[in-house]
Formats: sequence, C-alpha cells, structure tokens
Amino acid sequence: MTAKKILFIVLDGISDRPCPALRGGTPLSAARKPVLDKLAAEGICGVMDTIAPGIRPGSDTAHLALLGYDPYKYYTGRGPLECVGTGIDMKAGMIGFRCNYATLSPEGKVIDRRAGRIHDTEALSKAIQEGVDLSKFGVEFIFRSGAGHRAALALEGEGLSHCVSSNDPKKEGVAPLTVKVLRTGEKEDKTAAVCNEFVKQSTKILFDHPINQARVEQDLAPANIVLMRGAGEMGDFEPFQKKYELSGSVISAASLITGIGKAVGLPHVEVPGITGSQNSNISGKVAAAIRELETKDFVLMNIKGADESGHDGLADQKKAFIEKIDPLLEPLLGLQDTIIIITGDHSTPVCIKDHSADPVPVLIRGEGVRMDDIVRYDEFSCAKGGLGRIRGVDLLPIALDLVNKSHKFGA
Repeated sequence: MTAKKILFIVLDGISDRPCPALRGGTPLSAARKPVLDKLAAEGICGVMDTIAPGIRPGSDTAHLALLGYDPYKYYTGRGPLECVGTGIDMKAGMIGFRCNYATLSPEGKVIDRRAGRIHDTEALSKAIQEGVDLSKFGVEFIFRSGAGHRAALALEGEGLSHCVSSNDPKKEGVAPLTVKVLRTGEKEDKTAAVCNEFVKQSTKILFDHPINQARVEQDLAPANIVLMRGAGEMGDFEPFQKKYELSGSVISAASLITGIGKAVGLPHVEVPGITGSQNSNISGKVAAAIRELETKDFVLMNIKGADESGHDGLADQKKAFIEKIDPLLEPLLGLQDTIIIITGDHSTPVCIKDHSADPVPVLIRGEGVRMDDIVRYDEFSCAKGGLGRIRGVDLLPIALDLVNKSHKFGA
C-alpha cells in the first residue's frame, strides 16, 4: 500500500547540544516523550543539515529549504515573508522588514528587545499606521502586528532598495542603531532616510501611547520603540501546487512561517489560541492538521515553543515543553494513508541562546517506509538511523517518492 498524503511537522528549534544542567543530555534526549519515540520506532530516522553542514540556518531559509525552495535562489531577506504572514499584500518589488516591539529606557538605551514578550499590540500598530507620515519621501507604508512582540513593515514607492542595515543592536544596554546603507546608491540613501524617519516618528507615538503609559505604571516593560531588520525585496515563487502536484496548507502561529506558506501558495489555517509560545494551543493545531488532511495532500505544521526556551537559555523549560506537547501528538498515531515527517528547522542550543549549524533529528513514518532499528527520537539516536545524513532540500523529494508523486529522472 502507498500513502497519498504528507504531514510535515516542524518542531521549531527543537535540537540542541549536550547540556550540563541535563547531565550531558539534550532537552530532547532527556525528555520523556513516548509518542515521539513510538513514531521513531515505527519509521526511519536520520539527521539533517537544513541548509548545508556548518551553515547556521535562519527560520526563514530553513523553511524555504524544507519546502524545496533553494534559499540561495529565492531568499533576499526575511522581511517580505514576515509581511506576507501578517496579512500584508506584498507585490513584487516592495521592500519588507521584520520588526520587534522593544523597550527603550528614558536614557535612550534598549533594555528589553522583546518588550516583556508583550502580546496584543494591534492598538499600538494602528497608532503607528495612522500617525506616521512618510509622504515627503513619496513612500507609502503598511505596518502590522505579528504574533507576540513581533510586527512587520512594508514600504512601497519609487527608488527603494533592500540593501540597508538594521536599527537593532542585537543586545541590550546600548542605544538603537541608525539605519545605514549597505551599498552606495541613491535608492539606498533614500531607503535609509525613510527607515530612520519611520523609527523617529513611531517612537514618539509609542512613548505617548496610553497602553505604554499603563504598562509603566504596572511595572511592565513598555513597547516604545520598533526595531527593524531583515530587509528584503519581495520576489516571485513558483506555486507549491504547480511544483509538486499537491494541494496543501500551513498551520502556524508564526507570521514568518505563515508568510512563507502564502508566498508559495499554501493557505494559512486559523486555529484559535495558537500563540507561537509556550502557551500555544497545540492540541488545536493537531486537530486542525488531521481535518486538513481529509481534503488536502500536504500540511505543514510548525510548533515553536522549544525555540523560545533555547533563545532564553532555559534547558529545563525546553525539556518540559517537549514533555508537554508529546501526549498532544498521540492522535497522529492513528493516521492512515499518511507519511508523517517530524524534524526541526534548526538547532537552538541553550548554551549559545541562538541558532547553530548542528544537524537536526528527523523521522519519517508511514506506509512504504523502510523501518530501521531506532526507537528514540533525539539527536544521538537519530544520527545512527537508516536515513543517514541529508540536507533540508532532500526531505520533501523523499516524501514525494513515498507518496508516488516523484518523476523518473531519465528513461
């Protein structure tokens, strides 16, 4: 029997390095996770370099690779994809930025790059959209909230470029940077000036906003500056359905992943209560994925909470999140006619609080899969699996072959 559908689950940032706090284990190897282990035991396992050995993937380039879109060909920057994910209609040539709401001290220093992981920033974004005026540059903009502290900015107008820097210092206790050009040119000069004016005007609006004044009174970090980075120019993507002859959809709280899906023609499935954080409605995601597979050939589901713990350097919290989601994946054990892929998009080791180039564990389970002897889903066990060591762009072609959708190369 040959499976006909593919469920592709990305456990965002799940992979790690040995942690002293976990006696040399990783959060994944130390966690009690009978469902993930059972899926591994019923399939074939391996490890994967999402981009290539030694290359630290971003979530953006990683997901493009996992969907079979070579990031070296398709990627100019994360911003446009974040913009699409927040609902902005990005036309080819528009410039996009990913943004964070952050906290600026009265002395002008960034003291929290995520503004206390604030949620519900729509009123702040609306105030910026209505209050900032860039008309003197002949530029229109759209600013939208994303999940949590995240947001996106799109610029449209003549003479713009994505070759400008960020105002994000990438660390706390220092002043935000001035946006500068990354190459010499009139378009770059104009775009840098537009960005700096946007930051200037929006910061004044945010400092005076009642929401932030109330947060200060409650001893919460105010969201009083926008940090922008990841500039890119919106391009053209070959539609997923045309590329693979598969219908599909995306389930994710992260605007970036939603944006990547929409950019390649995979619609986003709304699920109440998903946040992209530790408190996300994972059972709702799983139920939605199973429903989607009744009418779709392919579903990409992103689960992000472990990545947060990695960035925050919290090994025990990362382990606890894995143990929290594992029983919620149990309904997948009964899926029929479906190839299940479970992997990470990148490693986020708690010891470095950032992405690393360490390969991530991957399992493939379903009809027609040649099972190996691996019975645990973790970095150490999967490295011994029958799948070996592959690249991110290899994974979907392997799945396509298992659902009899790949085309013969040669006669």
